[in-house]
Amino acid sequence: METNRRWLAVAMIAPIAWGSTYFVTREWLPDAPVWGAAIRALPAGLVLLALVRRLPRGSWWWKSAVLGTLNVGAFFVLVYAAAQLLPTSIASTIMATSSVAIAVAAWAILRERPGILRLLSAFVGIGGVALMLLGTTISVDPRGVIASIAAMAMSSIGFILAKRWNGEVGILPSTAWQLVFGGLALIPFAIAVEGPPPVVDGAGLAAYGYLTLVATALANVAWFAALKHLPAGTVGLIGLLNPVTGVLLGVLVAGEILEGRQLAGLALVLLGIAAPLVLEGLWARRRRARAAAAPDPAPEPAPAARTT
Repeated sequence: METNRRWLAVAMIAPIAWGSTYFVTREWLPDAPVWGAAIRALPAGLVLLALVRRLPRGSWWWKSAVLGTLNVGAFFVLVYAAAQLLPTSIASTIMATSSVAIAVAAWAILRERPGILRLLSAFVGIGGVALMLLGTTISVDPRGVIASIAAMAMSSIGFILAKRWNGEVGILPSTAWQLVFGGLALIPFAIAVEGPPPVVDGAGLAAYGYLTLVATALANVAWFAALKHLPAGTVGLIGLLNPVTGVLLGVLVAGEILEGRQLAGLALVLLGIAAPLVLEGLWARRRRARAAAAPDPAPEPAPAARTT
């Protein structure tokens, strides 16, 4: 149980960091989603590659390409675009639906059947997301909503494929290769679509540094490590901290205002995260207590000595 708590804490790093990207991108970075994704991914991958000092071999050339596309290249562009088109609170809450998408993908790809309690809690969290979206008075750009949904679906499949394949090479090499491949693949498109790299000031450089080292390198390693040690459904629920972080930053820093309906939705999201973790912990303790209180089985009688 103590080990699970440690991995739950590790899993929390990723959605909290990812939830902050909406605010950081919207406030300090230019409207250049393809360059923004490339600048975020490639340096993070190179940092990890310098640590592992290994290149892909065999099937990992195409596996890195698949994972780099689903989890990095196309995903980062879509997230970056959504952050430019939507308010922080709305863009981050859409990603909460990944709590179910990850569980469904794990069921389909890994045959990892999600528990009923986790699924119900995920739907409670999604209900909270819907309540927050429907309760907002801020205009919603449908292009941003489509970008967020596409990013959520692609990354959910990519995460489960990474969970399936990472055991072959380890978390750090796989994450490094994904980020390098995704970043390199984005550069030609960035040049063709957006021209030369955007010019940013000191605040922009600091924002890119944060997105690269914390919200990408550290967050991705933590996420894939948690997926290795915990059920995908559990990690997906922890991912609900993404919208919570986005909402809190939007309110506390960006000055966004939440109505009562949105606050109720936020409460449902937190309930969806906490309920299965608390209840499953209580049930586990009860099972251990019952097992400890059960009488030891009577020893079998020794066989009678043979006589000749």
